[in-house]
Amino acid sequence: MAIASIDPLDWDRSHEHDGVPGFPPTPNRIALLSVHTSPLDQPGTGDAGGMNVYITEVAKRLAARGVEIDIFTRATSGDLAPMVKMSEGVTVRHITAGPFQGLWKEDLPGQLCAVTSGILRAEASRPEGWYDLVNSHYWLSGQVGWLASERWNVPLVHAMHTMAKVKNLNLAEGDAPEPEGRVIGEQQVVDAADRLVANTDTEARQLIDLYNADPHRVAVVHPGVDLDSFTPGNRAQARSRVGLADDKLILLFVGRIQPLKAPDVLLRATAALVTATPSLRDRIQLVVVGGPSGSGLAHPHALEDLAVELHIGDLVRFVPPVGHDELVHWYRAADICVVPSYSESFGLVAIEAQASGIPVIAARVGGLPTAVADSVSGVLVDGHDPREWANALAGLLTDDTLRAKYARGAIGHSAGFGWEATASATLEVYRDALASRNRRISADALLR
Repeated sequence: MAIASIDPLDWDRSHEHDGVPGFPPTPNRIALLSVHTSPLDQPGTGDAGGMNVYITEVAKRLAARGVEIDIFTRATSGDLAPMVKMSEGVTVRHITAGPFQGLWKEDLPGQLCAVTSGILRAEASRPEGWYDLVNSHYWLSGQVGWLASERWNVPLVHAMHTMAKVKNLNLAEGDAPEPEGRVIGEQQVVDAADRLVANTDTEARQLIDLYNADPHRVAVVHPGVDLDSFTPGNRAQARSRVGLADDKLILLFVGRIQPLKAPDVLLRATAALVTATPSLRDRIQLVVVGGPSGSGLAHPHALEDLAVELHIGDLVRFVPPVGHDELVHWYRAADICVVPSYSESFGLVAIEAQASGIPVIAARVGGLPTAVADSVSGVLVDGHDPREWANALAGLLTDDTLRAKYARGAIGHSAGFGWEATASATLEVYRDALASRNRRISADALLR
């Protein structure tokens, strides 16, 4: 299996080599599509999560290298301005499609024609050839990007982030499978894209094995972490800031509250842990930072109800989603960050926690074995049996020396995942897609 290997140092960061033989062209303007969720939304609630962070961080860094980014997303409020400058060189453009509110993500396929029309109209107001490339994120955006790239005759670079076939192979108990319409839509995008960006080697293999993607069109680009914002800090000060006691052992869950993220597994494991070791009940506190999302919206208080049912309601503190400036203090205040998801394309929370100096216990699924170095920066757990998770928690909570060792390992491991490297590798994928498209155009011209 030959998957494109991306070295972010292969190419210069500027446009100075454009047109020089041996150097692929650098795009001037990118149409970046994020149809179902806006990078302006707060991660951790609704449909906003790691993908929002990914888009925001990479777009800002590409713009700093001279690439103008227009991010197209569906407007979810009549109060939103048609255009919002997110940062220098990055503009969020709101497209009106369907009702502003009350439209679930599952209903969005019916609005893709309206979204596509709005994006094409926006481009039509510009000089011909305004965008050099389309970069779509998630399959809904890929459907729109497919049509836009064909209309503008530019490459389509697509990032799945999550895949229906993968999610359906790893469903949480009681969670509904992804519909066949999504599976078909994803296959269409895979077939149409000039390049597919995978977060990890595991995701690349899934694209190839489950969707029959051409290995030569799949590039692995690791997501990153803001190494300037997520840094180790003083635990006592962090706990004072967020209102946690100094003498507690803090377990932290950060993310959207839905079955896929498995916060219930952590609650059940905590209940099993304090039942097996009653002395820990007075020492443990579990903090859940996030809001209901996806199928979790149907029962927004299910996790609180479960905590009461398990007789650990007094041990759990629920915190609404917070921005990353505040989130870093929650990481620093914790002893362990827990990521028990059934499926993760990468696991940004795991990397953010490690960059903040916190060891991670995570499920051995998807990209998490890349995000977490087992027995170096944390522990990977097979399966989702709460008893196994309780054992893993106990092993780290009761061993201060091991926890300190993994904390040091977490800092070192996360240092290799900066967003600058992600932006460099993404730019290389763009250049490769443009060069490939130009070669095809030249070959077609010779055949005429």
